[in-house]
Amino acid sequence: MSELRAATRQSTARTGIVEFDGARGTVSIPCTIADVSGTGARLKLDWSLAFPKEATLIFADGLRKTCRVAWQKRRLLGVAFVDGVASLDEQALMMTEEEQALHRRHLGAQVKAAREARGYTEMQIANLISVSPEFVSRAENGEISIPLHQLTHIADLLLVDLDSLVAGPASIEVPASDAELAAG
Repeated sequence: MSELRAATRQSTARTGIVEFDGARGTVSIPCTIADVSGTGARLKLDWSLAFPKEATLIFADGLRKTCRVAWQKRRLLGVAFVDGVASLDEQALMMTEEEQALHRRHLGAQVKAAREARGYTEMQIANLISVSPEFVSRAENGEISIPLHQLTHIADLLLVDLDSLVAGPASIEVPASDAELAAG
């Protein structure tokens, strides 16, 4: 059975706390944040009791995200952030540099695929959003982050929903050099 997700999640193994209002006050439960994305996370809990439909996930650095339970299977819990896609600053706190790089590559690949599907060149998109063609190329290759205001503009130009652009199906292939290293 494949898991339905709003965004590609990046593996992590950080600790966090899930907090919610219980019958006797605030309940705080330690958890492992198994993976995270800009729209949610998969948590491993130390217990398998009933869980409320909404809770707050507290990351180790203090970042707090209100979450809605998407699914639960025993001690595994899938949560979606109530306020939608996390800001770039929030994502930086949620993910390591390596995880952020993977996210940038995924998002860049999504933008490139959408651009090519609509028949635009890098130069045309660059002109339409008032950036250099080098910026578009570097963003599509995951070398730099795309600011949200530009990403929104790109989504509008390409006639795609921003959530679909950010959360679309994984489209990153392992580069041949990485595949060779893994095989060797």
